[in-house]
Amino acid sequence: MNLLTTVLQIVAPVFLLALIGFVWVKRGHEYRVAFVTQLAMTFSVPCLIFVALMKAEIDRGALGATFVAACVAYLAVTAVFTVVLKVMRLDLRTYLAPLIFGNTGNLGLPLALFAFGEAGLSYAIIIFAVMAVYSFSFGVWLVSGGGSLMKVVKEPLVGATLLGALFLYNGWETPQWLTNTLELVGQMAIPLMLITLGVALARLKADSFGRAFGLSLFKVLICVGLAWATGLYFELEPVALAVLVMQVSTPVAVTSYLLAEKYGADAGEVAGLVVVSTLLSVITIPITLAFFV
Repeated sequence: MNLLTTVLQIVAPVFLLALIGFVWVKRGHEYRVAFVTQLAMTFSVPCLIFVALMKAEIDRGALGATFVAACVAYLAVTAVFTVVLKVMRLDLRTYLAPLIFGNTGNLGLPLALFAFGEAGLSYAIIIFAVMAVYSFSFGVWLVSGGGSLMKVVKEPLVGATLLGALFLYNGWETPQWLTNTLELVGQMAIPLMLITLGVALARLKADSFGRAFGLSLFKVLICVGLAWATGLYFELEPVALAVLVMQVSTPVAVTSYLLAEKYGADAGEVAGLVVVSTLLSVITIPITLAFFV
């Protein structure tokens, strides 16, 4: 019973905030996803990342090992799903990016914070940054047929990660008044992202759910297994290992649907993956967390 209560305390705020966004839209209220997303991704999330890294009380070697493990885990996931999709004769442009890139921002960061505290958030931010750079480069190239390195460099969250890592490495800190301001701005990020997730799910119209269920379940199993194996290989400490598994195995990101819609992939199939994998995560996330808390 104690384990069930602990897991519930972790996942309940995540899904309840997403439910607020879902109900808000279903009741006919206005919610400008483009504005909120831009506010979060260009302002609030970079502040959250910078402050979390600057104040992280984690050995730099542990963060470095987590970075390398995250890179290897995502490359392994990419290789496995590329082979699987070719065997199944499914379109790589449509299916590969959603299966690789999970919802490490809207869902992964809050989960890491609620489950493992500030230390967990610091590890999660490193993994989120790896995923974001990989998504904005290889992911965009995959779906559109031509990504841009400059697009990656210009992303505020990439700059915030590099700057935060620099401050962490040198032991620097911003003046307290500036730290308080950045921290306050960063605190907007998690509730905004979770509510926006619920809004986006409420507005999705999926064409197919049959194949989506099988692929979503397969995604969880493969991502958990590969992340776990990678973390053990690099001898990550327990919290870092848990966060790596949780981040890599998060459900399909809503941004995958937006990219498919923008660049002419099968958006209906991707929408099905987003909806089904997110609903499935209501079961899979508590089960996965139960092994770590």
